[in-house]
Amino acid sequence: MDVEEEPRRAIVTGADSGIGRATAVALAAEGVDVAITWHSDAAGAEDTAEEVRSHGARALVARLDAQEIPACGDVIDDLVAELGGLDVFVNNAGTGLRTPFLDVGLDEWRRVLDVDLTGAFVCLQRAARHMVAAGRGGRLIAVTSVHAHQPMVGSSAYDAAKHGLSGLMKNIALELGGRGITAVSVAPGEIATPMTGQTDQDPRWEERPGIPLGRPGDAREVAALIAFLASPGAAYISGTSIVIDGGMLQMGPQAGAAITQHGWRTV
Repeated sequence: MDVEEEPRRAIVTGADSGIGRATAVALAAEGVDVAITWHSDAAGAEDTAEEVRSHGARALVARLDAQEIPACGDVIDDLVAELGGLDVFVNNAGTGLRTPFLDVGLDEWRRVLDVDLTGAFVCLQRAARHMVAAGRGGRLIAVTSVHAHQPMVGSSAYDAAKHGLSGLMKNIALELGGRGITAVSVAPGEIATPMTGQTDQDPRWEERPGIPLGRPGDAREVAALIAFLASPGAAYISGTSIVIDGGMLQMGPQAGAAITQHGWRTV
């Protein structure tokens, strides 16, 4: 995708709610046709599609289970064919696990790694192959987490997967930069979405004393960043991880000094 060209076709995985839905809508508002994938909420995906169409953009909907490897990649291939090409791929689908390291079962570990890392690899690779074949460049964007930078007790599998995905995106940037393809990770902190037990609610009235900005983030704030990264204005941003967390990661020494009990050591 040349610097002067606006993106026209995008795929956003896990777009039935939260950051994925907000991203699909933000791209549509910029005139981008969007293919939406969902795993368990078909109705939510259709709601996203309706909102995308309200902006005059085309919307496609397909079920994608990132744990179905390599079939999840076939879904990407089919959507690219239906879209007529691909300029932007946003890997947003993911899952988590809150279990102490000593108690994590192998099946649980594999599920999280399959969805958050191996499934992401398959989908990113399929998307990238289409971009390379078309010869127009493109944008690969992965939604990771602040936990790609710092761990959390009880999130060993999630942390490992997100660290791995962040590393994968850096490698993609090295290998595909010469093809005009950028690869960037977006690392959200606490965002008011269903994944954090907050059903797409307005975060402005939620107090978070441990976050410098004092509140959770809004999915639309993350979506605005992703939409910018998909735009021509972000053509020289690649191989990096952009944290969007209200300053949370800067709280290490400050938070450590403030904690006076050992409760943080357990889930």
